[in-house]
Amino acid sequence: MSFFIAEAAAQAQASAPAASPNAGFLNILLLGGLFVFMYFMIIRPQRKRQKEHQSLVDALGKGDEVVMSSGLLGKIVEVDEAYVTIKAADSVELKFQKASVHAVLPKGTIKAI
Repeated sequence: MSFFIAEAAAQAQASAPAASPNAGFLNILLLGGLFVFMYFMIIRPQRKRQKEHQSLVDALGKGDEVVMSSGLLGKIVEVDEAYVTIKAADSVELKFQKASVHAVLPKGTIKAI
């Protein structure tokens, strides 16, 4: 047993396995594979949902029955550039941002409820 630092460092270096010459390339390949995986599993589906929602918002028109993200059901009575006015009851009209529209319902759904 030796208590000298130089001998201990030499023993540690001698017992360590030698690094592969392709280790740097393998690390870059794994990092690239991780990015590709993240793109196809997270980024691409989110962009697809954003495009679908944007097309839904662009297609809104007067008389459409919609569900808002808050859960409110109503019929659109006025469409503005950024806002929609929704008739929730006989004398209740509310103004929401277009982006808060969750889904467009088939005609007659509100009467059936």
